This record gives sequence, C-alpha cells and structure tokens, in this order.
Amino acid sequence: MIAGDAVEKRYGRKRALLPVSFDVPEDGFLLVTGPNGSGKTTLLRLLAGLAVPTKGMLTVDSERGELGFVGHEPLLYSDLTALENLELFGRLYRVPERRERSGMLLERFGLWEARAERVSAFSRGMTQRLALCRALLHEPSLLVLDEPYTALDAQGAELLDHELEALTGTRTIVLSTHDPERVAPLATQRLVLA
Repeated sequence: MIAGDAVEKRYGRKRALLPVSFDVPEDGFLLVTGPNGSGKTTLLRLLAGLAVPTKGMLTVDSERGELGFVGHEPLLYSDLTALENLELFGRLYRVPERRERSGMLLERFGLWEARAERVSAFSRGMTQRLALCRALLHEPSLLVLDEPYTALDAQGAELLDHELEALTGTRTIVLSTHDPERVAPLATQRLVLA
C-alpha cells in the first residue's frame, strides 16, 4: 500500500526529514514516533500528498479520494455548523446516504447535540472530534493521522481508541503520536524518527 525508499524532505538548506525507508502493506498500521522536530509531520504530509519528497522514492497506492487525513489544522469551515461541514465533505466525496453517515459519526463522537452549532463556537477538543468525523466520513482505505489525540479529553481519547481498534486490519493506518504506548498494541509496524 505504501512504500518509502530513502525518502527525504528539505526546505532550502533546512532538512525537515532525514532519509527514511519503510513498507506498509494494505490494512497495516504504521506507528510513527520521535521527538519534536524529527520529521513526523513532514512524513505524514508527504503521505497525504500535501508535499513531495526532495529525494528518494515514495509510493502511495491509494487514490486521493480514498485518503482520510487529520493534521494539525482541522480543515473545517468555522462559519458552518458541524452537520453542514460533514454534508459539504460528503458531497465532495460523493458519500452515498451522507446524512445518515454524518449523523452516525456525530453520534459516535459525542457531537450530536452540537450538530447545529457553528464550529467557531466549538472547543478545541470538539473541533478535533469533528475533524476525525470528517476524515472517516467517506470510509477511506488509507487513514493518515498526525497527533489525533491532540486536545481530546479522556472521553474523546477513549472514543478514538475504540474507533482505531475497530478499524485496525480493515484500513491502512499511519499515525504519529507522542504517546506511542497508547496505540502500540494495534500497530503492525513502528517507525522511530530521530
């Protein structure tokens, strides 16, 4: 599904990602760890197609529409409600029965009661939950999650734990985190960046 051979990223003279190689099979789970500044976010942005490697070969055997991405920015429209955001993304991804799927995700992530509120009124944790709903809405075959536990309270983190457990083995997942032991039992591979 994903293969990297000496993948490196530079911005001018600054090296954002040291050469790294990896191979993630279909439905595999790659856990990416390392200290701040090691290139975790850069690597995940490369996998999501938001940047291109400076050197090396990177192959992601997935169409853009089959990708679910959660990064440091939630990629939501703050002037729209939670439900309007999901309906918009549902139309963009041509999700069949998008209203039902949106409602199911909002319910699952504890946002049903806030479905008619504008995202601008959400707490950071609620916004992160909605970003996870957005990423899962179209049932992507590849999930790229950069620090998905950021700003989640204990209940939100537990909801994400259950979701990842249910998806493991049915989707290809690449996840970076500063708390690797939380998801280590689910991971089929681990990549430690220096």
